[in-house]
Amino acid sequence: MLAHDVFFSLNDTSPEAVDRLVRSCHSYLKDHPGLVFYAAGVLAKDCTRDVNDRNFDVALQMVFTDKEAHDTYQVSESHQQFIAENKSNWKQVRIFDAYVDH
Repeated sequence: MLAHDVFFSLNDTSPEAVDRLVRSCHSYLKDHPGLVFYAAGVLAKDCTRDVNDRNFDVALQMVFTDKEAHDTYQVSESHQQFIAENKSNWKQVRIFDAYVDH
């Protein structure tokens, strides 16, 4: 399986803007072929250990059956629409892709 973890830092960090991005993730990204797991949400502000990376506002976790499913998702119409509608508020996007098993 391929885990695709995305961490968005936003220009507008207001609660409304953060919520808007999470809702957009839910709207555009959760129903792709080959998706095994999907979740999107906000920084857990109460997790403050020294090892916690807190340099993001919204987190997106997706696990695909394989790299082919991930690659198909990347060029899908809904993913491209998500980018087009939200990119203007992204200060930084960090993506971590890893092959995983269970």
